[in-house]
Amino acid sequence: MLSFFHRVEVSPVGPVLVVIFRSVHIVSQIHTLHPDKQISSLIWCPWSAIEPFNDTDHELCTDRRFLVINRFQRPGIRLKIVNWHSGSIPEPRFPLQCSRTISVILMARSRKQPKSNKAETTDKQTDVSNDTPHSSKMGRKKLVPQNNLNRLHSKFLKYAVVGIVVLVSVASYVGFTYIVKQRVVTPLAYDKVIGEGAMSPSESPERFWGSYRPNVYFGMKTRSPESLVTGLMWCEQSTRDRSVNIRHTCEQGDQLASYGWLQHDGVNFGAQEIVDRKYKIRTDFVKRPGGDHGGDWTTRLTVEPRGDGRQSTVSLMFYTAVGNSGSIRPEYSANGKQLTAITGVSPDCGRFRLSFVPADGTVKEHNFLRTYLPDLHLVNDVVHKSLLLRNQASKTRGQQEYMFVLAGDVIEKSKSTLPGNFIVHQVTVSAPFSTYVVFESESFTTRPNRLVGKLFDETFTRFRDEFDKKFETIFQLRAKGFKRDDVEIAQAAMSNMIGGVGYFHGSSRVQSQYHSAPVSYWEASLYTAVPSRSHFPRGFLWDEGFHQLLVSKWDADIGKEVIGNWLDLMNSEGWIPREMILGPEALSKVPEQYVTQWNDNANPPSLFLSIKSLLSDGALDAGYLKSIYPRLQTWFGWFNTTQTGDLPTSYRWRGRNATTLDELNPKTLTSGLDDYPRASHPSRAERHVDLRCWVALSASVIAEIADRLGQDGSVYRQTAERLSDNSVLNRLHWCSGIQAYCDYGNHTDNVQLQRPPSAPNTPPRGKTRVTLGRPRPGYVETFGYVSLFPMLMQIVDPSSEHLGKLIDNIADPNQLWTAYGLRSLSKRDPLYNKHNTEHDAPYWRGPIWININYLAVRALHYYANTDGPHREKAGKTYSQLRQNVISNILAQYKSTGYIWENYNDTTGKGTGCYPFTGWSGLVVLLMGEIY
Repeated sequence: MLSFFHRVEVSPVGPVLVVIFRSVHIVSQIHTLHPDKQISSLIWCPWSAIEPFNDTDHELCTDRRFLVINRFQRPGIRLKIVNWHSGSIPEPRFPLQCSRTISVILMARSRKQPKSNKAETTDKQTDVSNDTPHSSKMGRKKLVPQNNLNRLHSKFLKYAVVGIVVLVSVASYVGFTYIVKQRVVTPLAYDKVIGEGAMSPSESPERFWGSYRPNVYFGMKTRSPESLVTGLMWCEQSTRDRSVNIRHTCEQGDQLASYGWLQHDGVNFGAQEIVDRKYKIRTDFVKRPGGDHGGDWTTRLTVEPRGDGRQSTVSLMFYTAVGNSGSIRPEYSANGKQLTAITGVSPDCGRFRLSFVPADGTVKEHNFLRTYLPDLHLVNDVVHKSLLLRNQASKTRGQQEYMFVLAGDVIEKSKSTLPGNFIVHQVTVSAPFSTYVVFESESFTTRPNRLVGKLFDETFTRFRDEFDKKFETIFQLRAKGFKRDDVEIAQAAMSNMIGGVGYFHGSSRVQSQYHSAPVSYWEASLYTAVPSRSHFPRGFLWDEGFHQLLVSKWDADIGKEVIGNWLDLMNSEGWIPREMILGPEALSKVPEQYVTQWNDNANPPSLFLSIKSLLSDGALDAGYLKSIYPRLQTWFGWFNTTQTGDLPTSYRWRGRNATTLDELNPKTLTSGLDDYPRASHPSRAERHVDLRCWVALSASVIAEIADRLGQDGSVYRQTAERLSDNSVLNRLHWCSGIQAYCDYGNHTDNVQLQRPPSAPNTPPRGKTRVTLGRPRPGYVETFGYVSLFPMLMQIVDPSSEHLGKLIDNIADPNQLWTAYGLRSLSKRDPLYNKHNTEHDAPYWRGPIWININYLAVRALHYYANTDGPHREKAGKTYSQLRQNVISNILAQYKSTGYIWENYNDTTGKGTGCYPFTGWSGLVVLLMGEIY
């Protein structure tokens, strides 16, 4: 399809027509481009017609390339290609790089008239004027000389043309700017993968309710933008201290001994254990289908003492909140002092009842709170402000005791007109203790009995047994000889990833080069797993591709929905933000500098890993493939228009800061490998080998989907083959100096962070980068994770001598090999374990990351089972690396109670944030040897 926009400019070469068009494939013919019909048609020339052309008459034409067009009614028309994002015209052998938005300038050049003397010119003017009736009349009256009138007429026309040109140019510029500004916040105009209402209780009742609040220790909500929300808070009541520390959102600062799901099937039940200092809290829930709003659910809260915990007093606070479209009201006991239930109505749940049913244990006191909650991320603040410190004499110790209690019905007491949309039930107990929170939908009219007591136990046990059986069927860990406690850790790792799936709704903050300030993406929902409940409780694009490798093995339907949700966030340009920060609750956990997402910044398209895995499992039906196919094509096209390098088949991550002096090596956040060393001085000449491999993977997966749909996927297949051509890969990225695949760019290793001298009596200045050696274009001689990507994506030919060298370097303890997994950067590298700024510790410069180790183990398994001279070497390295990674993760979990973001390459200890049950959970696939 063709859309065009005109701009006429004053130019020494005549009027200029600008046509902007976007085409998925190069168009063969464009009709009627010029409105005044000077040009009847334009035939797109074959690549052989591309030739250099220089024109010194106008600066636009200098040192450019032109297509010479012959089929015009007027001669001298030239078509000029400008504004190619890659900065060059692609080779004919690589046609996909032509599928991009380009600007075309048509210059209509008038023929030059031969020089003539003044008399001849005057005669000609007189002859022409005498042919007109006006000139004849004026000649008779002799009012004004005809040549003067002609000059005035000509001058008037010139000013008129200039004015029109200016007005049209301004209007065109404004229109063009508006269009490009809107593109970044306009959804892609294809049918959604996950249709409207697909997550509603009528379409998906079994997954409507869930633990979709991974940022809190426990909470239940629906997959609805206006969800009823519930959550757990607790605190230890100190007898002598007048301060209180409430646990609510997952925080590393709480310093819990451990917390996380022990079992979670993503649909029916979950079992979580939270280990605090003196007690453990278990949050077990089960669901029961029925009615029109996703059925019922019950949560059993259990407090068990540990150590001297029998002497402690704990307050459990369970809250309910609704948005502006819902309402809730409290129900009290006969004496009016105890909150027994909450009833209400909301758009997603209809009418409901939430009951608090005591089970076993000693209750010291009941309290409650009813107030107004402005927004969900303010729960902690509202509760803290509503606590009252009560001082009373202890009946047992004969001394004063302090207790924090909720303030009751604040709305009623203050005669406020605000809605009481937030109700908290507080029960203060001594361990051991247990209670039930029972949600019942009024639309479930055939409910046989309440889901508590014996019925709860039986239902919970049945789901737990089914979980155990399914887990062994899929991963076969017991059959592989793993001990019971190791299997339980594997179950916890997978359950924490499943239990870390959340539902978010809101609008991200984005920006393009055409915006002077951030703007809001369209309002959308996202069903996604999160990397870390404490540190990263939101969606990350490249993490999600690894998450779904595991999740989709457990439940393909969850994987398909998550992938579909992400693809539905694609804008009209084909871009997907690399982080989705939806809603105030998610936003409250993100540092300001990371909130705005720029539309020219990519993230590895790792979703293709998950899609390829699902294809291999036969889990994607034709209907699903048809829905994702055009979006994958568009996404791929975006990479091939915005992330290409200066040379054909080369690629470059955007988003690096070329002017910063704060960083030792400017970060490449878009690559996902943050501070991994790249060219020291970012430039257009960079070539990034990992991005090239990601694009090759993407092309091969799209080609496979095209084959399954009976579509012509030859262009993607040819692209994949071209990008997998080892001779081209080696020419662009093989560095003979260190015998490894490397990036290319303007680089020097001779850089340092130094502290500039400070003026007397002033604080020390921050360290800045000092370049001590001249950067030169060439290979970035760094060996680490990036160097492995041609092997990780199984692009290196099994018979290639380069594969043997890569395996040797992997197994070298002075390079990447450790007893705990592969470190991210060679010990020999100048930036190994170096801070990138004065305060930023090394991140991808030594620590062991499980996602890359998983890809390495997977690749070695492939080469160990493929004929070639390195088969035996690959097999041996595979076995040892797999064992090293698995044994260290299990050992650290047993020692610390957590799975970690990364692991120290010297000691194997967990580092970074915790719990990190995102891609570190891939240890389950390593244990099961599922690749």
